[in-house]
Amino acid sequence: MELPSALSFELVTPERSIVHESVDEVQIPGSQGYLGVLPGHTPLLTTLQVGELWFRRGAERSFVSVAFGFAEILPDRVTVLAQIAERAEAIDVDRAEEARRRARERLAGSTANVDFERARVALLKSLVRLQVASHARIRPPAGL
Repeated sequence: MELPSALSFELVTPERSIVHESVDEVQIPGSQGYLGVLPGHTPLLTTLQVGELWFRRGAERSFVSVAFGFAEILPDRVTVLAQIAERAEAIDVDRAEEARRRARERLAGSTANVDFERARVALLKSLVRLQVASHARIRPPAGL
């Protein structure tokens, strides 16, 4: 059996489709750590954590902030069903910085009436969004 030359990659949230492309490689923030996927990968189903997902076609990488959900990996296809996903260029940096500030305040505040796990996840999501957004700002112009 011949290995596929590319992966059909689809990333969706409950609200919309974020990505539907043919790609050469995908890296996913799985529940047990980051997982690299190339064409011909062994079938796998994994849960997602909060993290940076990227996919590559040729030399160009695209970045997405994702949080929770599932990924189904087949030899010729990767399907990601994420609770939250946002492409690097769509992230509102000011909003992410404000979310980071609020989460840090909650974590530093009094222990009464603070859900520390929820605040920790909010902080993690804001940090990942800022990291992913930085990739959109440093992307070199086309043709260089």
